[in-house]
Amino acid sequence: MTESEVRATGRPALAGKMMMARVGRARERSETQGFMQVLVDAETKRILGAALLGIEADEAIHCIIDVMAARQPYTAISRTVHIHPTVAELIPTLLGSLLPLQ
Repeated sequence: MTESEVRATGRPALAGKMMMARVGRARERSETQGFMQVLVDAETKRILGAALLGIEADEAIHCIIDVMAARQPYTAISRTVHIHPTVAELIPTLLGSLLPLQ
């Protein structure tokens, strides 16, 4: 789901966003444009949607897709350790930044 779609449901949700400029792999390759965003149902803790735009986002998104397909709460991935240096290693940090969607 997109942020607009989540808002339209009226359900309580959490959102986290991180600019790619904070991602070590993006900085080391001078590819800092873009962001990572995740939307979570505040009650079930399941990931509702995500948008990853930037270097290696095509690989990192699979971490989120797997948790969504398994119907597991976001905490299943927020406690994992990913290989360094990768874009995926910042997904737990992104999930740690979740705040109520305004």
